[in-house]
Amino acid sequence: MPESQLLHLVIGGELKDVGGTEFRDLSKIDLVGAYPNYTLAYQAWKSHAQATVDNAHMRYFIIHAHKLLDPDSDHHPDHDH
Repeated sequence: MPESQLLHLVIGGELKDVGGTEFRDLSKIDLVGAYPNYTLAYQAWKSHAQATVDNAHMRYFIIHAHKLLDPDSDHHPDHDH
């Protein structure tokens, strides 16, 4: 049986405040991509996060887009993060 698609987006950019989540300039958001599962999204996130480790204001995030599309969906064990 094929694995069900669980859409995840990976985005990043410079934050206004190191401890916050508000981006400094929305026009400069890095839309890394859309991924069919958490594992692939995590790999992309990790690669981009490691590449920008020298910039304390730069952050990448995984957005669980499938939860936004279907908030009543069942719990999926591959993305408890």
